[in-house]
Amino acid sequence: MTDIIQSAISSEVYGVWFLIGAALVFWMQAGFAMCEAGFTRAKNSGNILMKNLMDFCIGTVMWFIIGSSLMLGENMLGGFAGKFSFDVFTSYGNFDYSSFVFNLVFCATTATIVSGSMAERTKFSSYCIYSAVISAVIYPIEAHWVWGGGFLAQWGFHDYAGSNCIHMVGGICALIGAYMLGPRIGKFVKDKNGKITKVNAFPGHNLVIAALGVFILWLGWYGFNGAAATDIPTLGSVFLTTTVAPAVATVTCMAFTWIKYGKPDVSMCLNASLAGLVAITAPCDVTDCAGAAVIGFVAGLLVVFGVWFTDNVVHVDDPVGAVAVHMMNGIWGTLAVGLFATETAPGFALAGIQEGLFYGGGFGQMIKQLGGMGITILWTVVTITIAFSIIKATIGLRVTEEEEIKGLDSTEHGLPSAYSGFQIMDVSSSSMTFSENENTFVGAEEYDRASKVQKDAVVPVVKGPDLDTGMYKVTIIAKLGRFDALKDAMNAIGVTGMTVTQVMGCGMQKGAGERYRGVEMDATLLPKVQVDVVIGNIPLDTVIEAAKKALYTGHIGDGKIFVVNVGKVVKVRTGEENMDALLDVEF
Repeated sequence: MTDIIQSAISSEVYGVWFLIGAALVFWMQAGFAMCEAGFTRAKNSGNILMKNLMDFCIGTVMWFIIGSSLMLGENMLGGFAGKFSFDVFTSYGNFDYSSFVFNLVFCATTATIVSGSMAERTKFSSYCIYSAVISAVIYPIEAHWVWGGGFLAQWGFHDYAGSNCIHMVGGICALIGAYMLGPRIGKFVKDKNGKITKVNAFPGHNLVIAALGVFILWLGWYGFNGAAATDIPTLGSVFLTTTVAPAVATVTCMAFTWIKYGKPDVSMCLNASLAGLVAITAPCDVTDCAGAAVIGFVAGLLVVFGVWFTDNVVHVDDPVGAVAVHMMNGIWGTLAVGLFATETAPGFALAGIQEGLFYGGGFGQMIKQLGGMGITILWTVVTITIAFSIIKATIGLRVTEEEEIKGLDSTEHGLPSAYSGFQIMDVSSSSMTFSENENTFVGAEEYDRASKVQKDAVVPVVKGPDLDTGMYKVTIIAKLGRFDALKDAMNAIGVTGMTVTQVMGCGMQKGAGERYRGVEMDATLLPKVQVDVVIGNIPLDTVIEAAKKALYTGHIGDGKIFVVNVGKVVKVRTGEENMDALLDVEF
C-alpha cells in the first residue's frame, strides 16, 4: 500500500516538474530574443523581438492544427509520421495536455534558431512563412522519428533532449537560409574579379543584453534537458552534465581566443556557453562528468572554428553564430552519444542503448547515431531548400538595399527606434568602414617602428598658420577615459576654463589589432572627448606638453592636438578684447 502511495505521489510530482520544465523552455524564447538583439545592430532590434515573439505564436497555431498530430500521432507509413488527429478539439476531456504543451515549446525553439542567422536583411512576411513551415511539417515529422515512436526510436537512435532533432535541424535551416539570402551589405569585400578578399566585423550593439540572453538560456536549459527525467538520480545527473559541459566549453574558448587573438573574446565565450549546452543535450542522460567535460572541451573549440569557417570558407554571413553553435555542436552532441554513453549514468538503463566507444561498447551505438543523423540531415536539407526556394521565387526572401541600410525597425514595422528616448548611432554599417588604397598611409605595422619622438607619433600636434597675435585655440581630441587627467593637467598650468564636447571618432590605423569574433576591425566609431582651450598668457608649448603628458599611454588612439591662431577675442560681459579678455580666465 505504501509503495502504491509513494508511486502515485512520485508520478504527480514529476508530472508537475514536467510542466515546470516546459515553462522553462518557453522562457528560453526571451533568451534567444536577447541574444539575437544584442549580437546585431540597434536599428533592427524591434524586428528581432517581433520575430522571436511570432516564432512561438505562429508555431502554436501550426502545432495545434497539424504539427502535434504529425509528431505525437499513431505511426503511419512505417513510422515516418504520426496520423492526423484533431483530438485536441474533438476529445479534449481525454487529451494529453502536458505532452502537447511540452513538445510545443521544443518545436518553437527549432524555428527560433533560424532567426539569428538570417537577421537584419530578411522580409518579415517571408520569415513568418518559413517559420510556419518548420513548425508545421519539418520539425514534427523528424521529431516523430525519435520521440514519437518512429523508426529511429525503434532502431535504437538516441537523442535525449534535442542535439539532433532541434539544434542540428535548426542550424541546418539557418545555414541554408543565410546562404540563399546572401550576406549583409558590407560584410564581405570583393576585388574586381568578384573574389572575397576581406571579412568585415559588425559588432553587436549590446553585449550586455546578449549576456543576459545567455544566462536566461542556460537557466532554461535545465528544463530543456531535465524535464523528461522521472527519478531523482537521473534528474541530478542531467543537471550535473548540463552544468559541466557549457562551463568547460566557455573556459576552453576563453583560453583559446586569449592565446590566438591576444585577448579573451567576450562574444565568442557567450557563444561557447551555448555550444556546450547544445552539445550535451543529446547525451546528457547517458554520460558522466568526465564525458561531459570532454564534450564541453570540444564544443569550446568547435564554436570558434565554426565562426571562422562560416566567415572565411563558405562565406555565409551568420550574425549570431547560430551555425557554429547549433548545427556544428548539434552534430557533435549527437555523435557524442556513441562515444561517451556509459552504464554508470543513472539514465542509461532507461535509454535502452549500447555503451559508447570510449566506454568499451564498440561502434554499435555510433553507427546508429551516424545513420539517424544522416537521415535527419537529408530530410532537413531537402525540405527547407524547397521551402526557401518557393518563398524566394514568389514573394522574395530579402528586403531592398535601401530598407536594409535604413533598418528593419522602420521599414518593416514603422518603428522609428526600439530605443525611443536614446540617441542610437549605427557604428558598424558599411558607411563607417574605411578601405586601404593607393592613397592611404596608415603608418607602420607596429608602434615600435615609430620615429625617435614616440609621444609625437601617438599624440600628434597640428598647427595652423602663424598670425602673430599671441593667442591660440588649442583643440584636443582624446579618449573619454583620459579626460580627468587632461582637466587636472590644464588646471595645474593655469588654464581655468575649457569647452568640452563629447564626439564620435572613426578612422583606420594599421596594427590596432582589435577583433570582434576573430575578425580584425580596421575602423570603428568610438566615443571621444573634444576639449577646446583659448590661451594668451600661458606659453603654447607648456599647454601642448602638459596635454601630451596627460594623454600619453603609448597606444594607438591616444589622441591629437590641433593649434590655430586666434585673430580676436571679445569678452561679452566687459567688452574687453584680445589679451585683456584672457587675463582672468583661460578657456
